[in-house]
Amino acid sequence: MAQRKLGKPTDHRIAMLRTLTSQVILNEKITTTEARAKELKSIIDSLISLAIKESKNYEMAKVKVSKVKLDKDGKKVTEKATSKNGNTYYKVVKEEVVEERQKDMPSRLAARRRMMTKMDKISDKDGNNIDLTQKLFDVIAPKYEGRVGGYTRIIKLGSRKGDNAQMAILQLV
Repeated sequence: MAQRKLGKPTDHRIAMLRTLTSQVILNEKITTTEARAKELKSIIDSLISLAIKESKNYEMAKVKVSKVKLDKDGKKVTEKATSKNGNTYYKVVKEEVVEERQKDMPSRLAARRRMMTKMDKISDKDGNNIDLTQKLFDVIAPKYEGRVGGYTRIIKLGSRKGDNAQMAILQLV
């Protein structure tokens, strides 16, 4: 299937589509030009159908994790230690805990990697990374579980002031 060129060089077009895809998945709605919305619709629909297909393809596994020991107030527990040359310092006490974690099966891992090629990494205001693939699997896929296609909607807005470009809203249904 031929992609629209959107008046951009290939590398710029790919970067723009990745950014727009990430924003649609993060905010579930975006305002853009009509041509970009039509191009994005197919990308997002394919990502959501992939997430639905692989959403339950994992197993729970017990994993040993080394964690910082916390006291009743939620503060780190420290103990006094002495170095080889006789200096004393405080070190954080760690404890090993067995946790139950979700482990992706090979096809879900491949799907996650394929999704990551279509989206940018996004951080919130505090600098923490937002895992968009996890949002696709945990939030968006269950919402559209029984649906076969048609996960997005394009609403035409009319012309933009300035360059008279046709504008549209692309949103998840």
